[in-house]
Amino acid sequence: MSSDRQPVEDPGAATAPRGGAFLLAQLGAHAAGRFGERVGELGLAPPDVGLLRMIAVEPGRSQRSLAADLGVVPSRVVALIDNLEEKGFVERRRSAEDRRHHELYLSEDGRRVLGRVREIAALHEDDLFAALDEEDRDRLTALLGRIAEQQGLTPGVHPGYRRLPKRQG
Repeated sequence: MSSDRQPVEDPGAATAPRGGAFLLAQLGAHAAGRFGERVGELGLAPPDVGLLRMIAVEPGRSQRSLAADLGVVPSRVVALIDNLEEKGFVERRRSAEDRRHHELYLSEDGRRVLGRVREIAALHEDDLFAALDEEDRDRLTALLGRIAEQQGLTPGVHPGYRRLPKRQG
């Protein structure tokens, strides 16, 4: 048996993928990884950032409403919020209307760290889109928004929450 490599029967199979879907996946994985590294310096993971943002947009919202928006079971959100509460970024307050439920608010530290995240996110976007002028950036963003809407994605909610591993410990 020879150790020589066998010729590729389909010469097109040896070329790099070039379709738009592949490029979206490649850039998405790259962008997510770089963003994770950047916010990791603040002691956060990307899912933490999304939750902080959602709480900041709607202070006093319930864990159940977060779960519904994220498309996950409420117990999953409890574990995510536990982590943010342990870091001092989120406060749970008993609901005045229904004492069985908690309302979620950013703490002072949570507001501060979210401000830093906004700065990091702006730099991250500028870095990723450096090859484009402002008009191209706006056009690309609009086109991607149309695709996301057509695919039924919830605006502002990363679909990765549904695939997060269960918290250990």
